[in-house]
Amino acid sequence: MSDQTQSLFPFAELKDIEPDIRARIDAVQEKAGFVPNIFLALAGRPDEFRAFFAYHDALMEKPSNLTAGEKEMIVVATSGLNQCLYCVVAHGAILRIREKNPLIADQLATNYRKADITPRQRAMLDYAVKVSQSAQAVDQGDHQRLLDAGFTQDDIWEIGAIAAFFAMSNRLANMSSLPPNLEFYAMGR
Repeated sequence: MSDQTQSLFPFAELKDIEPDIRARIDAVQEKAGFVPNIFLALAGRPDEFRAFFAYHDALMEKPSNLTAGEKEMIVVATSGLNQCLYCVVAHGAILRIREKNPLIADQLATNYRKADITPRQRAMLDYAVKVSQSAQAVDQGDHQRLLDAGFTQDDIWEIGAIAAFFAMSNRLANMSSLPPNLEFYAMGR
């Protein structure tokens, strides 16, 4: 289901999408059973689509010291604070599935400080939120808290980069009024 009624910008028509982008969309549709609206929103802007998903994949798909679930925790917690309905709903679904926890996404999107997470994950989210909300205030003390929690310098960059990328993504979704696919709401519940 691809309800575009709320979006301020038209979605690309599948028949008009460039072949490489169409192939990626078809693969996602085959795996998920539907096409996430972000793909259709960006598909009419091929260069932006490619750049967006290249950086997304570089952050979210590469092997890492962060688990796939922890990466999604960053997205959901920061997207909640950025009031991004699309990212909270879409990445909340992915988080529930990856963590096998039907409650975690709601907890993180509402108030990550009260969520049932580990102290290490709390340190990670404290940093991600600071990057997302007030990156200009990040200092060595913030890095030291993460080092003390067992993260490496590369991990710290990754946490910050995910938070920064999704702050941008949140703003695109919000400025376009991108609606979440209805399918996301029930996933992992």
